[in-house]
Formats: sequence, C-alpha cells, structure tokens
Amino acid sequence: MAAGKYSFIIEQGATTDFEIVWKDGNGDVVDLTNYHARMQIRSDYGANGTLYASLSSSLDPDGTGLNLSGSNGTNPLSSGSIGVFISAASSSAFNFSEAKYDLEVVSGSYVTRLIEGKVKLNKEVTV
Repeated sequence: MAAGKYSFIIEQGATTDFEIVWKDGNGDVVDLTNYHARMQIRSDYGANGTLYASLSSSLDPDGTGLNLSGSNGTNPLSSGSIGVFISAASSSAFNFSEAKYDLEVVSGSYVTRLIEGKVKLNKEVTV
C-alpha cells in the first residue's frame, strides 16, 4: 500500500493538532494495539536533510508527539486514530519555510508509511 499524500501548514507559535485514521484496503480501521508511531520533519529526504522535528508515540512533556488514542487522547486503540500534536512552544522554535515529512507506524520489525508530504511554516509576527 502506497503512503497517502497530505500536506499541511504549521502556524509558528501556535498549536498544530490534527488527526488521521488508518484504514485497511477494505476500509476497516486498523487496531493500533502493539504499534508505535514516528514522524520526522526534515529539509530534505533521508539522513542528509536537516532534522527540524522528530515526533513519536512517546509524547514530550508539552504533549508534542503522536497520540495513538486520537487527538483528544480518549479514543480506543481499536479506533485507528492517530493524533498529531505540535505545541505552540515547539512550533515557535521552527525556522524553515517548507519541509518534508512522513509518518510511519511500527509493529515489531514491520513498518508502514501511512502519510507523507510537505509542511509549510507560516511565520509569526506576535511573539
């Protein structure tokens, strides 16, 4: 299964919070029990690209990360919901115009790239 394409905008200094739902080829949600997730935002593909952010399902103290219980943190793992959350404090530190990202889910040694695309940063004026 090829990764879905999704590009989004981060408003620098503001909270970014959205949710995706992983469905299989039959349109049924995938149970996320025994999975973890990871996402990187980089200037270019691979290890040579500058790393701007690394999100995982181990949430940072400010909540930045990938919540396998959806963006509100209350959905069951069986819902297939993955919340992507970047805190205002984290986005304030970003200093790029446009970057690339992908989001992967991992179970054991099996890796699935769910979505990929571009991230645009709209710079803030009020600090």
